[in-house]
Amino acid sequence: MAAPQKSQATQQFVPVKEIRNGIITLKDGGYRGVLMCSSLNFALKSNDEQRAILEGFQNFLNTLDFSVEIVVHSRKMDIRPYLALLETKESSQKTDLMRLQLREYVEFVRDFTERANIMTKTFYIVVPYASGAGVQVASAIGGIFGGTKASSAATKAPGAFEEDRAQLEQRMALVSSGLSATGLRAIPLGTEEVIELLYRSFNPGEIENPIRLEA
Repeated sequence: MAAPQKSQATQQFVPVKEIRNGIITLKDGGYRGVLMCSSLNFALKSNDEQRAILEGFQNFLNTLDFSVEIVVHSRKMDIRPYLALLETKESSQKTDLMRLQLREYVEFVRDFTERANIMTKTFYIVVPYASGAGVQVASAIGGIFGGTKASSAATKAPGAFEEDRAQLEQRMALVSSGLSATGLRAIPLGTEEVIELLYRSFNPGEIENPIRLEA
């Protein structure tokens, strides 16, 4: 009987080639920048405010001559650091009653968060840029989170990264400026933040485990 075929490494299905200076380089030669966006409670706004926000967002979309990808990342809230901090405060309480109340509060918060399964949501905008004949601009979106199989890398001239990075950062600045008109703030992610986002996206089962970066 023939030996079972070795399963392909997970990295072969990830379209990311490298992450440098917060910029994602894909295997097909394209680039991605990621902006983390603030949020607002649209339902609590007045009708006039809601109308202004919608018009501002529409104007923002109309100013773009390139596609963007909006990513909503949900994760279970990690309350453990907060509980650990409270537990360290127990010995500093002056009375037995205060220590008892603190212990009961810690147990209440722990039990509540375990039963309620509280989630936090973070919002991102992925901004693409592609240059060179070997890059398919039409596939600018979906190459990271959509699982699209990457094509062969395009040949890059020396120094091309810095030129392409400047173009991508101009696009990211345009997106950030457009979102500010709707009351939203958008800031670019750094290298470690991008790594964490990609790690959490491709490893949803390890959402509560710390990330260990190897040198």
